[in-house]
Amino acid sequence: MSHEHDKPASFYASPQEALQAPREEFLYLACLHEGTGVDAPDFLAVVDAEKGRIVHETPMPNVGDELHHYGWNRCSSACHGPDRSHLIVPGFRSSRIHILNVADDPRKPQIEKVIEPAEIVAQTGYTRPHTVHCMPGDNVVVSMLGDADGNGAGGFAVLDAKTFDVKGRWENGGEKPPLNYDFWYQPRKNVLISSEFGEPNAYEKGFDLDDVAAGRYGSRLHFWNLEERTLTQTVDLGETGLIPLEVRWLHDPDAEEGFVGAALSSTMWRFRRDNGGWDADQVIAVESVELEGWPFPVPGLITDLLLSMDDRFLYFSDWLHGDLRQYDVSDPSNPKLTGQLWLGGLLGKPSDAGRELNGGPQMIQLSLDGRRLYVTNSLYSTWDNQFYPGLRSWLLRVDCGPDGGMEVDRNFFVDLDDRPGGPARAHEVRLQNGDCTTEIFQ
Repeated sequence: MSHEHDKPASFYASPQEALQAPREEFLYLACLHEGTGVDAPDFLAVVDAEKGRIVHETPMPNVGDELHHYGWNRCSSACHGPDRSHLIVPGFRSSRIHILNVADDPRKPQIEKVIEPAEIVAQTGYTRPHTVHCMPGDNVVVSMLGDADGNGAGGFAVLDAKTFDVKGRWENGGEKPPLNYDFWYQPRKNVLISSEFGEPNAYEKGFDLDDVAAGRYGSRLHFWNLEERTLTQTVDLGETGLIPLEVRWLHDPDAEEGFVGAALSSTMWRFRRDNGGWDADQVIAVESVELEGWPFPVPGLITDLLLSMDDRFLYFSDWLHGDLRQYDVSDPSNPKLTGQLWLGGLLGKPSDAGRELNGGPQMIQLSLDGRRLYVTNSLYSTWDNQFYPGLRSWLLRVDCGPDGGMEVDRNFFVDLDDRPGGPARAHEVRLQNGDCTTEIFQ
């Protein structure tokens, strides 16, 4: 008997339902060889969450993709159709998009299709795919950071969520931002927000402070009409909001606010609906630190952030300072620090991991129940090599208390440096049935 309207196992009607999800048994991990000197393709690793070790690797067909961020063909906001069956895995440097089947054997993903850069450029004019979100209407939308020549671009590519054909551009004509990076959307509020990184031709070769002064990096948030796919408002965060990277709306589908971290300024901003429009206020600032050999005080460099599914805790990483922070944001306008761990970094603080850690905490991912935080340390290959020469990469897990507080799980450590095929670097983590940065609710 067909239950056409039965909800697939890993979709949740609400954040409250997602909080009750079963514990993850394994996770997916994007791993790259770019910058390590190893001439081999990047791979998607499957990590056993109990044993804390890699149990399978699916290599990409080409060398030099720089796997970075990736996402699902389905999530809780687009829960028509089958369960999560495919991962959409872009090469951030190559502009190639890989479609991996995880339905047939979730622990052994298989490459089903590869979309070459030439096809993406022909259909959209864009390159450098970054954030992947499944969206209602049988669409997968990908933020694109560059044009065909690697100059800045502010648009999105659309894939068919079933056939994975490139449909074209998401935006519906009109004004477009000069730069792009991350995005999030709220169906009930008919709004999409996007952020700004920089021009690919600037960031790909490494970080140069002069490029910031030259306007090659961003400082703006953009608000779009979701249904009409048009830009409605831009908010400039100014000199204290430089390079706003990751955007996290509250999970509550009725919320009209969220957070964005300005990496270079090391400030956290709360954006919110204000008198029919949008505004943003700085709510946290990480002080820069004088360090011998540095021409300017070292910023914390807030590179990733997320919100727990119940919207109570905000987490973020300071990649250069080396600390991971947890704030109670029950009152979003007044975050309160409830946990801080030192996990490497340039400041020489003693490690809270029970071992010396190279690099600093970067990508973070939280289980749906809010109790387990996964942390990796690679940012972007050329930046890794610039700020942490000889970076040794890892994945670790942090236990999070129900009322705040964090502690490193010392029995869970995946060493990406000591590998038979040579070192690799770990970037984004995805949990098998969704996580705190994949799920958006209708």
